Amino acid sequence: MAQRHMDRLSSFDTSFLANEKDNAHMAIGAILVFDGPPPTEDEFLAQIRSRLHQLPRLRQRLLTPPLGLGTPFWVDDETFDVRRHVSGATLPAPGTDAELRALAGRLLAPPLDRRKPLWELTLVSGFAAERFAVVYKTHHAMADGISAVDIGMLLFDVEPTTEPAAPEQPWQPHRSPSGGGLAIRAATGVVATFRRMLRWLTEAARDPADASRRSGDGLIGVWEVTWNLLRPAPRVPINPPGVGPRRDFAWQQFDLAEFKRIKNALGGTVNDVSLAVATGALRAWFVEQEVATDDLELKALIPVSIRTIDEHGELGNKLTAMRGPLPVGLADPAERLATISTAMDGLKASKQPLGAEAIWGLNDWFRDFAPPLLLGPTAAINFSTRLFNLLVTNFPGPQIPFYALGRELVSIHPVGFLARRHGLAIAILSYNGRVSFGLLADPDSVPGVERLAAHLETAVAELSAAASRVSPSLASPGDGDQLAGDDRPRFARARERRAAG
Repeated sequence: MAQRHMDRLSSFDTSFLANEKDNAHMAIGAILVFDGPPPTEDEFLAQIRSRLHQLPRLRQRLLTPPLGLGTPFWVDDETFDVRRHVSGATLPAPGTDAELRALAGRLLAPPLDRRKPLWELTLVSGFAAERFAVVYKTHHAMADGISAVDIGMLLFDVEPTTEPAAPEQPWQPHRSPSGGGLAIRAATGVVATFRRMLRWLTEAARDPADASRRSGDGLIGVWEVTWNLLRPAPRVPINPPGVGPRRDFAWQQFDLAEFKRIKNALGGTVNDVSLAVATGALRAWFVEQEVATDDLELKALIPVSIRTIDEHGELGNKLTAMRGPLPVGLADPAERLATISTAMDGLKASKQPLGAEAIWGLNDWFRDFAPPLLLGPTAAINFSTRLFNLLVTNFPGPQIPFYALGRELVSIHPVGFLARRHGLAIAILSYNGRVSFGLLADPDSVPGVERLAAHLETAVAELSAAASRVSPSLASPGDGDQLAGDDRPRFARARERRAAG
């Protein structure tokens, strides 16, 4: 679907704006590390300018209707200047990962300016070794984890080409509507709401059995979501009354093949192994912080992508959420993995994701009203510490190398977001045979996030040892996970769709 001037923000995407209060900023992104000498800022800007036409949303800002009449619109930014979104930074000596982590924390701390398109890129030089980095930051209202990977695909190359960037294509922005025009446009959306309702009723009358089944699944799912509200997440130090203004960021990388070896020996999926690794690290960190872990089970907000293959390259969120267990009270790593795997299988078979999707679907029916019917309470529940202790998001990335101006992208460290009472977010992303854990923390409530990152290594070593005891000769990572394969055809299709508008 094309990204058009005057597209309306979905209720789900609007919830990320509604939850952005105090120091809780709903930006996500990545730290991208490249081998080779850094390009100049002019070379980097030319590369981005040459491809802006493939993603119109990068030149659009949000405009809210008068009196809050429904959800905001995406409108062309008539004053767009790419130089307001791309900047440069130089690491202080000695130019190691420690300086990069400190810089990343400073860049990720402030909120994005809603008066302009919701993205930033910072080109980082000054490394002791011959390499450079890019800090990428965008608002969750614009892109989820999957489409954020696709944005990177469009900005970078899948071959190490050193050809000069193509000239920037001409762009003529649409004029932003006046306050009166925006109010009229918003009001006409009310008619569209009733048309959607009529269309749904017509389809239901045409196939009442299917409508009854879908409605029944949705109601069961809503009940499961409601039942979870009666079983609150435990109170732990990573859930402060409010997050502070500062951010710390750390990461750790592992071989994807090792995660596959572990799941083949002990059961589960690569995603289950990733959750077990996070659980083991949290357990060790809690013990270090003298937090009691006996019988402690954290509740993680685990986003699940419902984006189809044909929707890669589009912006906006195609997500639903599950409440997954992190059994930090279990000392045995294999038992932790088995507990997580069983629970995740049960969640996938339940109606809980359908319930969340049904609630947001109902919100979208009424997104032209002020405010959408359930947006406020649903948005609050979606990130509530009554339900969740932290965000743990895991998405498959490209399994081929990327390049920028001929330099290879060697690492992607993903960045999640901190909701209002969440002091920690763990983002996990696979890229070219590696799995990276990105830890974003409020240092006032989660001190020493580097220690937590170090515990990830211990958690992987524990699971590897358990896997070796069960199956000493099992070395093949095997198949059956969505993190493998040649992604070039998918990237080519997405790029062709963007180029065609």
